[in-house]
Amino acid sequence: MKYSTMFYTKPADVNPRNPEAWNDALPIGNGSLGGMVFGGIEKERIQLNEDTLWYGSGGRDRVNPDSMKYLQEIRNLLKAGKIKEAQRLGELSMVAGPEGERNYTTAGDVTLNFELDKEAATDYKRTLDLEKAIAGTTYKLGGVIYEREAFVSNVHNVLVVRMKASEKGALHFILALSRAKYLNENKAVGDNKIQLSGIEGGNGVSFCVAAKVVDTDGKVYTIGNRVLLEEASEATLLLTIRTSYYGENPEKWCEKTLEAAQQYSYDELKTEHIKDYQALYNRMSLTMKEDKDLAELPIDERLQKVKDGQVDLGLIAMYFNFGRYLLISCSRPGTMAANLQGIWNKDFNPPWDSKFTININTEMNYWPAEICNLSECHMPLFDLLTKMLPSGKKVAEKMYGCRGFVAHHNTDVWGDCAPQDIYMPATIWPMGAAWLTTHIWEHYLFTLDEAFLRTYFELIRECALFFRDYLFENEEGQLVTGPSVSPENTYIHPSGDRGTLCIGPSMDSQIITDIFKQYLEAARILRLEDDLGEEVKAMISKLPKPSVGKHGQIKEWAVDYEEAELGHRHISHLYALYPSNQLTYERTPELMKNARITLERRLSNGGGHTGWSRAWIINMWARLRDGEEAGKNVQAILAKSTAINLFDMHPPFQIDGNFGACAGIAEMLVQSQAEIIHFLPALPDTWVEGTIMGIKARGNIEMDVSWKDGEVTKLVIRSLSGRAARFVAPNSLWLKNTEGEVTIKEEEAGFLLAGNGSSYSCCFEK
Repeated sequence: MKYSTMFYTKPADVNPRNPEAWNDALPIGNGSLGGMVFGGIEKERIQLNEDTLWYGSGGRDRVNPDSMKYLQEIRNLLKAGKIKEAQRLGELSMVAGPEGERNYTTAGDVTLNFELDKEAATDYKRTLDLEKAIAGTTYKLGGVIYEREAFVSNVHNVLVVRMKASEKGALHFILALSRAKYLNENKAVGDNKIQLSGIEGGNGVSFCVAAKVVDTDGKVYTIGNRVLLEEASEATLLLTIRTSYYGENPEKWCEKTLEAAQQYSYDELKTEHIKDYQALYNRMSLTMKEDKDLAELPIDERLQKVKDGQVDLGLIAMYFNFGRYLLISCSRPGTMAANLQGIWNKDFNPPWDSKFTININTEMNYWPAEICNLSECHMPLFDLLTKMLPSGKKVAEKMYGCRGFVAHHNTDVWGDCAPQDIYMPATIWPMGAAWLTTHIWEHYLFTLDEAFLRTYFELIRECALFFRDYLFENEEGQLVTGPSVSPENTYIHPSGDRGTLCIGPSMDSQIITDIFKQYLEAARILRLEDDLGEEVKAMISKLPKPSVGKHGQIKEWAVDYEEAELGHRHISHLYALYPSNQLTYERTPELMKNARITLERRLSNGGGHTGWSRAWIINMWARLRDGEEAGKNVQAILAKSTAINLFDMHPPFQIDGNFGACAGIAEMLVQSQAEIIHFLPALPDTWVEGTIMGIKARGNIEMDVSWKDGEVTKLVIRSLSGRAARFVAPNSLWLKNTEGEVTIKEEEAGFLLAGNGSSYSCCFEK
């Protein structure tokens, strides 16, 4: 498959005292176990992670005991325009104690010291094969060719490194595990195995990292807490990690896992790994006509040419496929949800704790899951929501005196739903659970899986129930939230005061509109209508709808305040445009003009300066069907916010930008949010020719689309559930039967393929 191999002609610096080099290393993972492969010559370093290795423990009650006592007073102060007083009282009475949730942490490093002279090496190359999920390193030294392959097996839950030398006896190394001073034991176990173990914080999870050298023709033995290999031409390293999060004894689990994996040859482990991975990755592909000269360059040089203004279509396709690779590698059924860094984190105290920030970032992680045909990779998010529910119900009752399910702008591996931080632009925001829960409905729309919808319906209902109790009427008789915020932004009150807490920010009403409608429709489908449904129906009409401010923009707050930061990274008031579909050309054409003004105003004042914000902007331009602007922002995220390993840089590294941009590129090619499938709705002129295969639309419809010079040249539609498909392409197409005869012409106004109740496939051509 084209556009599947990233390559480099120099290693990443293996010295841990150079933290920036981590952004040069290449990620591998199986959803729970992750590694960053540096590709060193004299020493290989693989930085390690396991998705349940978090500091401390869960189950804490952090809710401020005075929250409910002062809730109405804070609302009254906000109604009276007493912003400073409301914020002071909110900080005192609603901020949690302790104010912080738990943080994700590193599992340390595994190193292989080959004791070679790196300066003497030639013909160096390191690669990441996106089609096989294997990182490779090759070089020549002293007439010997050295080769390494590394991957993480989902089938066997082990990290595997295969090492080969072209001459017998030329391969030797010292294997070590390290985790700074944050461990209890680091010891040898037998002649070919070492392990590292400890407890992560007070009352925290216990953990074990175990590594074993197998399948070698050399001499293996241990000295101290190292494994030494001598006089070999090949060897395999098996490594695994476990914590006590799930209740097992980590050391015993690691021992059993390594023993089981050791029963297979390297070729068998590799074959099973590739088969398992490709079952997901090969469902979809994106190829575009590329410059052959650019294709011969390493990724770092190609990125530099993009920074210099060149359009590299092959790199864009690879970046898209890399986004799919990352989602498969950090979010599999049965694993934790992808956090701020997926699963890859080098720090004990990482930026923003590398947890789940749920006022945009965690949601963005899963934007490509459905459209990019990776529905299974979405499942860990629903497991996280299930984990959050008990805490969210307690927080709703104790903080707000409400029934139902609430969370604020962060959660952790234990599902903590109380407010996070003392940061008033973000902390008091009761919408986190609701936004995450909208993903349940999206998964249903793309899969039509009623069994899934029934399983997770309780989450939707509990969110609706919370807002049924929590909302209150403003002076206009509208049902609004408060105290709340427009995530992380600040307004200027007419008095001149700067404020964050407010009543009825626009995004809140937009999210609640989705939750209420999704609850009602899910209840109808599942035949679970009840009294709550009647109440919700009556409340929907009283929710504020997107409205227009004095600049022609969609208002961010209920009052048409000026923004303190015109180019703010969050564009929360355009949630209705994307990821929601409340604003569309079919239903709200005038408001689409206002959405464009909003976006232009943000960008003209410096917006999009973070990687994930730029990714969101790509999706918004796609929904506005402006291919040129969408394309400019794809260029910008590559030029300004992408490390040489293609990780998105906030900065620092945050994986949400990778996933948001991946979804955005898909939205530029196919959209289905308005019950009509649009092909090439936002295609830049520079994207001259290409093919996307396996892209999904709502209604459980899978498609292959080829284009050239702005026109669809071939279109294959597979309705997997037999649903009708209404679609629009930028040019007329002909439906051909199996004999190649033209049977139906598709006009610009759109065409309806009637569903037949079972799966069907059809092919249109220009």
